[in-house]
Amino acid sequence: EVQLVESGGGLVQAGGSLRLSCSASGFTFIDDYVIGWFRQAPGKEREGVSSFDGADRSTEYADSVKGRFIISRDKGKKTVYLQMNNLKPEDTGVYYCAVGPVVDWNNQAQYDYWGQGTQVTVSS
Repeated sequence: EVQLVESGGGLVQAGGSLRLSCSASGFTFIDDYVIGWFRQAPGKEREGVSSFDGADRSTEYADSVKGRFIISRDKGKKTVYLQMNNLKPEDTGVYYCAVGPVVDWNNQAQYDYWGQGTQVTVSS
């Protein structure tokens, strides 16, 4: 069974840091896929945050998080991390990871599997 599990969310003050984890299981060739992070704030549409391409290790970031967030992968653990620094109240939302044979990292329809999400709340 394919499964993605996010963890690491919580409540943090503005300027603080959190590290989210996305652990994958049930994938045979996950290294060939793109793992993306998305978030959804209350009352807003889900938006792309970052992605890691397992094939060539390239990364992508939304403009709103560039310079503050870092995505990385532990290949052996089949886990992708999202290090979030200098957090802002506008980073608040439910963060989801997703996996798929993606061409456009920000196209949510191209992802085949999604996790259940982890809540991140940044207080001002």
